[in-house]
Amino acid sequence: MAFFKKKTSSEPQEPMNLDEVMKKFDRESNTRIWEGAPKAVVTCVLALFSLFCIYVTIWATWLDELRLTTFMGFIILIGYLVFPAKKGVQKVNYMPWYDVVLMALGTLAFGYFALNAQEIVSNFNISVLEVVIGVCGIVSLVELCRRSVGLPILCVAGVLLIYALFFGSTNPDFGKRIIELVRRMFYSKDGILSIPVNVCSKYIVMFIIFGAFLERTGIADFFIKIANALVGRFSGGPAKVAVVASAMEGMVSGSSVANTVGSGAVTIPLMKKTGYKPEFAAAAEAAASTGGQIMPPIMGAAAFLLAETIGVPYSNIVLRAILPAVLYFAGVFIAVHLEAKKEGLRGLSKEELPRLKPLLKQTYLLLPLILLVYLVGTSQNTIAYAAAYAILAAIAVSMFSKETRLTPSRLLQALAAGGQGMITVAVACGIAGIVAGLITSTGLATMVIGAIVDLAGNQLIIALFLTMLCCIVLGMGVPTTANYCIMAATCAPILIQMGVPDIAAHFFVFYFGIVADLTPPVALAAYAGAAIGQANPMKTAITATKLAIGAFIVPYVFALNPAMLFIDGGNVFEILLIGATSLVGIFGVASALEGYILTHMKWYERVMAAVGGLLLVDPDLMTDVVGLSLLAVVVVLQMMQKKKTRPLQA
Repeated sequence: MAFFKKKTSSEPQEPMNLDEVMKKFDRESNTRIWEGAPKAVVTCVLALFSLFCIYVTIWATWLDELRLTTFMGFIILIGYLVFPAKKGVQKVNYMPWYDVVLMALGTLAFGYFALNAQEIVSNFNISVLEVVIGVCGIVSLVELCRRSVGLPILCVAGVLLIYALFFGSTNPDFGKRIIELVRRMFYSKDGILSIPVNVCSKYIVMFIIFGAFLERTGIADFFIKIANALVGRFSGGPAKVAVVASAMEGMVSGSSVANTVGSGAVTIPLMKKTGYKPEFAAAAEAAASTGGQIMPPIMGAAAFLLAETIGVPYSNIVLRAILPAVLYFAGVFIAVHLEAKKEGLRGLSKEELPRLKPLLKQTYLLLPLILLVYLVGTSQNTIAYAAAYAILAAIAVSMFSKETRLTPSRLLQALAAGGQGMITVAVACGIAGIVAGLITSTGLATMVIGAIVDLAGNQLIIALFLTMLCCIVLGMGVPTTANYCIMAATCAPILIQMGVPDIAAHFFVFYFGIVADLTPPVALAAYAGAAIGQANPMKTAITATKLAIGAFIVPYVFALNPAMLFIDGGNVFEILLIGATSLVGIFGVASALEGYILTHMKWYERVMAAVGGLLLVDPDLMTDVVGLSLLAVVVVLQMMQKKKTRPLQA
């Protein structure tokens, strides 16, 4: 990474402030600088866009093509107002002419489609003028994607586009190929306006606005204080605080990098202060923060796409995600606990911890979240209405304290933040629609499915492993939303074909798309944590992958035994048994990676613990018995060794 001094691996790294970290690893933070009257105008435009989204989502009954093109037209408009062409020092109140041209072309292209939506939908053929307009809209969106999302997804789209033009069509007329491609990608629901953008405009926007309002109630700071009060005093307290706080913060935010920077600014320095190595401190925060995308009730944007793709209510996805999410965070918690014991690290002193009793008086901050959970779980309310009522509740609870009270100015800022937060997600969804459309229309999906099925034979475990590799490789720089869309079109059908239930198959690719934020070489959450902790980025990413071992084990468990997701008729006892054996299995693998349980482990103990833990992934009774037996032997050996040697920590 360019921001680190390249001398020796042990040399302390030069720290970055939080703004620099966000700008380095979170493209949403690389924005234009507006001041004075221009800033007021841009803020009002962003706020109006949020209000427009609320109105359209809840009250409007527009034709889908009209609603989606209007939404994307606004995204292009505000996207170019917010994101400059390149990183670096920006001139105040400056927007170059080419940005104005791109903004105008893109906005007008989607505007033309919106004004003529009925006619375009009913007419299969498009004119030469409409081809030019479609190309302008696509180019404008692609450039905005480069600025706000990044190049990797565009590289994928570019390769697929070349394949579609030269190899994916049987039409000998190259001009007609271009016309057909533009029609499909811009003017139909098989491209930009497909499921991802539809879900984004209907559901995700409301949760983004809700998150912006909730942030201004001070709930993130409340979560950190509560976590400190609950677990800060225990061995390795700050790392456990990071896990607990990130789990709670993950309930209202699905951004790995933002979570890492937000809570990591507090927890990473504390972890280093209590004795954790910089790489471990940064990795613990990154691993915990990445789990925010799988933590109900507000999961990552891809979770909404998952619900729409499978055709089940979002509340159904939330319910099924609970146990896997708990196991994921339990795995990270176990790993940081074992590291603390191994290094003899103590918790925070009583003087450093907040008092729990005064914090309990602030539990009213949770009311909007509780209301959201209740409304999402009731069939009488749509997701959009649930989010709208939760926004009103967030405004109400903000009035209880002078520090968080939403004045007209703060209300405007919350709406503007919500509007700005939609840009990156909407753009990623638009490009994801193009990618998914190209994969299906060219027949590549069928080819990939056939290739993996042939490689796997009849062995489900091999198909799961190959699918995992595809998700992780594809996720190197590709947003989770796009990653999920591609894998849902290619690899999920493979697992379904081999007998995995639809929901379990889609959850599997969803999970492994997320862990790409931790796995090197492109591990944005880990690198952001490394920048805060002045740690080696690659070592941080490797350590974060070890800590997040639960994310690699849990998907195999629910793919092999879907009862974990409350499907295939699993009863309460069976689900509890699966949860318990999975937790023990995660403990076994985590202890093998850490090399510690009660004392330092011998190499053969680590092998036995790893094998025992992995055997517990398979739901078969025999593998469970063997796995538990191996782990029991390891624990007994550890107890015997501890008696012979003085423990590192009493």
